[in-house]
Amino acid sequence: MPFVNFLTASRMDGSSSGKWLCLVVCVLTLLKTEGASIPLTIVQTAAARGAVCLDGSPPGYHFERGSGSGIDSWLVHMEGGGWCESVESCVSRRDTYKGSSSKMEKTMGFSGILGSKQAANPDFYNWNRIKIRYCDGSSFTGDVAAVDPKTKLYFRGERIWQAVVDDLLAKGMKNARNAILSGCSAGGLAAILHCDKFRSLLPASARVKCVSDAGYFIHGTDISGGSRIESFFGQVVRTHGSAKNLPASCTSKMRPELCFFPQYVAQTMRTPLFVINSAYDSWQIKNILAPTAVDSKKEWKNCKLDLKKCSATQLQTVQNYRTQFLKAVNIGLGTSSRGLWINSCYAHCQSGSVSTWLADKSPVVGNAKMGKAVGDWFYDRSAFEKIDCPYPCNPTCVSVDSES
Repeated sequence: MPFVNFLTASRMDGSSSGKWLCLVVCVLTLLKTEGASIPLTIVQTAAARGAVCLDGSPPGYHFERGSGSGIDSWLVHMEGGGWCESVESCVSRRDTYKGSSSKMEKTMGFSGILGSKQAANPDFYNWNRIKIRYCDGSSFTGDVAAVDPKTKLYFRGERIWQAVVDDLLAKGMKNARNAILSGCSAGGLAAILHCDKFRSLLPASARVKCVSDAGYFIHGTDISGGSRIESFFGQVVRTHGSAKNLPASCTSKMRPELCFFPQYVAQTMRTPLFVINSAYDSWQIKNILAPTAVDSKKEWKNCKLDLKKCSATQLQTVQNYRTQFLKAVNIGLGTSSRGLWINSCYAHCQSGSVSTWLADKSPVVGNAKMGKAVGDWFYDRSAFEKIDCPYPCNPTCVSVDSES
């Protein structure tokens, strides 16, 4: 029975009103302490510096304060949600929650890496935990000063990132002892692209690391033998004016659009990075390996929905993509400070869910769940670099496909 109806029925059958009032108060208190209703904070001062969403509205984030031993520790997580690569696609995005803070939900619950329960998130549950909302469509990299009066589109992702981080620094992050910049999908890519910059803004004495979940998009070859993803990322970079905001250590050596690929950026990163990813990332299989544009006969339609429906030939192509992915990981990441938790589940974004982060039935790689692996790596309790066996070997896989 729904909660509201339950209370209504209780009043109708003559139960004690005092008893039910106590129940209401207890439930609401529980929801608050577990972070089920964290309000949206709008950065009103951002507009003055042109740090605005696609529609010109100011950016926002959800923030749950730390407590106890976590009072000086900060986890800043960036929301995912794809990209818009052209004026047309950005216009279609502009009037949604992915392009306007006025369309975002006013409250949000946290779970997984952002969760507030000690049992489910023992290393980070009492940190200051923030989720930056994603409303620019460029992984927080764009900056075009001019605004077309016809479309009224603002390409200001980099300014948004800086404005939000400045707001957090002023709220106490400038004194952080521990900090993580993380994200999922497009936000996971942003965590890589902004990692060293984030480190530079915090005290030299602080322990600062980055975690990318489902953000290690590879410069892969698709089923036609080409690379549609290279063309797509190139359009994103040009539309949003991102080139000047991508890591100079990469753009000084190669074309800017290639510096949207983690395998080229991570080579020169100075800040430790942990990569959570599936070697069979469902977004990458659908959009890098077999994008609709090169599958005119829709032969891959069923396979992309469920790997169990792939033909033997298609499954071999998928296995070859895993080989491409692992090669890109090894090329991009050094071995001294990296962390790897690469599973074989057909999934996308796994750190934001309580069911996949550190629950009883969460996926396991190398006898470790991702929440335990990330915590051990962050606190230097133990290194973690584990790559799962090939699909379909892992019985602990949980179906996750989101851009949280």
